[in-house]
Amino acid sequence: MKILVVGPGGREHAIIRALNRDAAVSTVHAAPGNAGIAADAECFAVDASDPDTVAALASEGGYDLVVVGPEAPLAAGVSDAVRAAGIPVFGPSQAAAQLEASKAFAKEIMTAAGVPTAESVHTTTPAEAITALSHFGPPYVVKDDGLAAGKGVVVTEDREAAIAHAVACQSGGSVVIEEFLDGPEVSLFVISDGENLVPLSPAQDFKRIHDGDAGPNTGGMGAYTPLDWLEDYTETGPDGLTRNFTEVVMDRVARPTVQEMARRGTPFTGVLYCGLAVTSRGVRVVEFNVRFGDPETQAVLERLATPLGGLLLDAATGNLGPDRQLEWTRGYAADVVIAAENYPDSPRKGDVISGLKKASSLDDVAVLHAGTKTNDDGDYLTAGGRVLAVVGTGDSLQAAVDRAYAGVAEISWPGAQHRSDIAAKALRGEIKVTAQLPGWSHVASGKVRELYEPAPGSAWDGEDVLLMVATDRVSAYDHVLSPGIPGKGTILTQLSLWWFEQLAAEGIGNHVVSTDVPQEVAGRGLIVRRLEMVQAEAIVRGYLTGSGLTEYGSTGSVTGIPLPEGLADGSRLPEPIFTPSSKAEYGEHDVNITYAQLEDKIGAGLAERVRCTSMRIYEVAEQKAREAGIVLADTKFEFGLSPEGDLVLADEVLTPDSSRFWPADQWEPGKAQPSFDKQFVRDWLTNESGWNRDSGVTPPPLPDHIVAATRDRYMEAYRKLTGTDLSL
Repeated sequence: MKILVVGPGGREHAIIRALNRDAAVSTVHAAPGNAGIAADAECFAVDASDPDTVAALASEGGYDLVVVGPEAPLAAGVSDAVRAAGIPVFGPSQAAAQLEASKAFAKEIMTAAGVPTAESVHTTTPAEAITALSHFGPPYVVKDDGLAAGKGVVVTEDREAAIAHAVACQSGGSVVIEEFLDGPEVSLFVISDGENLVPLSPAQDFKRIHDGDAGPNTGGMGAYTPLDWLEDYTETGPDGLTRNFTEVVMDRVARPTVQEMARRGTPFTGVLYCGLAVTSRGVRVVEFNVRFGDPETQAVLERLATPLGGLLLDAATGNLGPDRQLEWTRGYAADVVIAAENYPDSPRKGDVISGLKKASSLDDVAVLHAGTKTNDDGDYLTAGGRVLAVVGTGDSLQAAVDRAYAGVAEISWPGAQHRSDIAAKALRGEIKVTAQLPGWSHVASGKVRELYEPAPGSAWDGEDVLLMVATDRVSAYDHVLSPGIPGKGTILTQLSLWWFEQLAAEGIGNHVVSTDVPQEVAGRGLIVRRLEMVQAEAIVRGYLTGSGLTEYGSTGSVTGIPLPEGLADGSRLPEPIFTPSSKAEYGEHDVNITYAQLEDKIGAGLAERVRCTSMRIYEVAEQKAREAGIVLADTKFEFGLSPEGDLVLADEVLTPDSSRFWPADQWEPGKAQPSFDKQFVRDWLTNESGWNRDSGVTPPPLPDHIVAATRDRYMEAYRKLTGTDLSL
């Protein structure tokens, strides 16, 4: 197969590299390409946006397929001219390219197709724009209606800046004013043959020039894929079926859009770039593009194992089929864009680039050229705003990011700039999205739980309850780890229910109202009473270990309670002790406090009620655990106050996440104990993974064998305590 790729940038370099990996592709050429592309494909110096010129080149070259990369040639009708010459082309027609060329047209299509998107107003005068801005309020979202190379959008709290951008856009056209969409953004490429569709791997890119999403918008400063934080996302459709993120986008966004385009007589063949926001109300379209996104393509195609040439030819010729599936290499890819000085305003050009060869020689690193040229001496020079994208791949996102930045560190030229925080929030576990549950509105996320309140008009509307959902996320040392533990949410919820029943028989009440929850969270969701939570954690220790052992080693006491000399790791205490801790905000550390500090914090009377109830629960639970062959070394409880003033046991209780469970027949003071709890994960992190908990670096991903072994320990704790098996 002989293929011509039209375009000059990093996206086209990524496409060409992927095509060269396809055994069915014999020749790849570029028009016009760039200095880096020239090392991988023969380049022809033509105007990529001139339909007749490109069509003539395609005819003369005898190509089997033409792939049009950028938006400008598509909007100019290059694909139409190539098709008219009888050559298959991957890229939509000029009419279909209006999905990107006009945001107002895209909104019209979405409205007709019932695609969820932001409410918007198309304006042509400053007065109309000002009225629309007043209607939506801050943050203000102002979009140039036409093509703007990814830089025509302003999102700002500054009303005057929003008005100024609107007026500037209207001087040569029109502007779209939108409501602001909350939630993280996701890019999903969908390949279309006009009827059938196949999705690629979701990615996230970084539009603004500086770290922390500061500064003006650019064409994109980096990206990564896949997105672990989307794994738990689901939505339930009108048909009652639950769909994951990609299925939601295919069913509610991509397929209706392609069908509407076909209905209008402008079938869409090529790649539909779905720019999406995962909001508290579900997936919403931010924008459509009609080509592969840059720089997401550099990361996404680096992982694609399916031969790209055959895939694009099938799309161009209407042969995708209804059940096409793609294959991906294991692991992750991340890319970091290096831009020229003064980008995105007036980038400087002509600087000599050093370090390319060394960067490209690194393992699992690829350097893709966007804005480069060569001089007479063969040196590579900067020739655009975004100059290079350095792609790293690895078995973990951290490894992929580290390799990308290792490549970046080898490359330099005067004034070069790049972001240093690509994928940083994902690595820190700070990006969270939640399942959309019928009848419930999401209100908060914890490290491992999600909270919902009744939606207006739902069956529970007006009731003072919450829906508490346990996820499969696992945390340690105030970090949410990746990946999660399959089934963990169900195990913890069902074990908590078992304990609540045991404790209720002892007269200890709890917050559970009902287990009749939406099917999507069945087994791991509970409807609970809304309580005024006590702002402290109640910890009871029957044995010395963990932070208590550390404090004992320094002071001979734990939270001010003196203990006998000579105790070792795992020693049984003369009697259980109550050792409260502060209840930290999300992402901060809990801190052990004395009982006197607890009294100061919540009042002496409430502190005594919490202490007495906690000690009573531990007494009951410790005996039941011992009968099951388990030592309950320590545990923590959370309590809330009902409107009537009753102290109510809340959250989870006596699970492997909140307790230390040791096999009684292996207990031996003086050493670390084998366990049925999360300590197994902590031990791997601190003793085997090479991670330093004081380094400030995100922990590495959990290997498959650690995930499996952790799950086994949680299940064993459930079996031993309850005497039953749990079907997951």
